[in-house]
Amino acid sequence: MAARGQDAPIDSPPVVLVTRPLGSAADSLCAELEAAGFATARQPLLELHALEELPATARQRVLDLDLYQHVIFISANAVRFGMAQIENLWPQLPVGLSWYAIGAATAKLLETHGVNAITPGALMTSEGLLAVPSLQDMQDQRVLIIKGEGGRDTLATELAARGARVDTLACYRRSVPALQAGELAARIRDAEVAAILISSGEGLANLVQLLRPAETSTLAAVCLFVPSERVAQMAREAGFGQVVTAENASDAAMLAALEQWNNSSGD
Repeated sequence: MAARGQDAPIDSPPVVLVTRPLGSAADSLCAELEAAGFATARQPLLELHALEELPATARQRVLDLDLYQHVIFISANAVRFGMAQIENLWPQLPVGLSWYAIGAATAKLLETHGVNAITPGALMTSEGLLAVPSLQDMQDQRVLIIKGEGGRDTLATELAARGARVDTLACYRRSVPALQAGELAARIRDAEVAAILISSGEGLANLVQLLRPAETSTLAAVCLFVPSERVAQMAREAGFGQVVTAENASDAAMLAALEQWNNSSGD
């Protein structure tokens, strides 16, 4: 297990950099970390922008919502932006659909819209969702995946291979924060960050993009916390030497990994 940096005073709480997009998810995570005795700093690695007007094809998919058997939300952000589009055209949601959420936070947000979603449990990834029993025999089933622009296509590809007719609904776009060269590394150093929480592979890719090659090595004392072994491997390949894999990207899993790391640093 990676240890905390040696320069911080022994009685000072470790500073954790939260990289989630601005909003309630980042707020709740920071509150939990601070309640557990950590200090927090913030630097989103993704900026989110709603698609104010859907293209005609995407709008038709919303209008055809009742023709699908399965509707999958990739993230809580997909719920925020996607349900706004759906409820604009469907004041009363169609019945008979199976709804899915990639994780607990996504499912909880869907509940506020009156939707009870199936989740994959602790494995909050596309691979985890693909193991759900109701997504196994997909012959002649229609699936709508609600997401942001771009991203992984593992879920759509595998469901199509199982016989499903898969459509996607991109309802928001993501962008890299506009930071000057060297600005992110300087913020990390100035805040004396000991740990960085990464929520996704895209967030990690943006972190690497915002750091100059030499800066990755100068952050050797900083530990990255990632939500899956796939992202951990990406981090190691990018040159990060201290990487901890949490059970998933949830607040509880990240906090548990942090507390174990922090406790072990005093051994």
